[in-house]
Amino acid sequence: MRAEVFVVEQTCPYLDLDDKDTHPEVVHLLGYQDEHCVAYARCLPPGLSYASPSIGRVLVTELARGKGYAYTLMQEAIAQCQQQWPGQGITIGAQVYLQDFYQKLNFLPISDVYLEDDIEHIDMVLPGE
Repeated sequence: MRAEVFVVEQTCPYLDLDDKDTHPEVVHLLGYQDEHCVAYARCLPPGLSYASPSIGRVLVTELARGKGYAYTLMQEAIAQCQQQWPGQGITIGAQVYLQDFYQKLNFLPISDVYLEDDIEHIDMVLPGE
């Protein structure tokens, strides 16, 4: 599913699977519509991608978009990070076109725009408590 969205749909050839997927503290979130997996995100512990906990590989499949699943998925990912690593901020590397979406979840931009795999990104943080 990740390859379908990130590699095929976004025409971005890169190695999706990485050593972070099997790290013992990573939390993988799956969202289902009926019996079909339509949403995914992973929560990463501090020090794996950023100094703080982070959320990445966030996706909703094309046919499931527009139903609020991404917002629900991110709310759950935030809750999981706060439960696993309480009191810490959460950092994301957001695709720039989704910056407004993440700001609605209270993430704040903390970097300039940069290219990652030929796609504009910006680092954002949800401040800790």
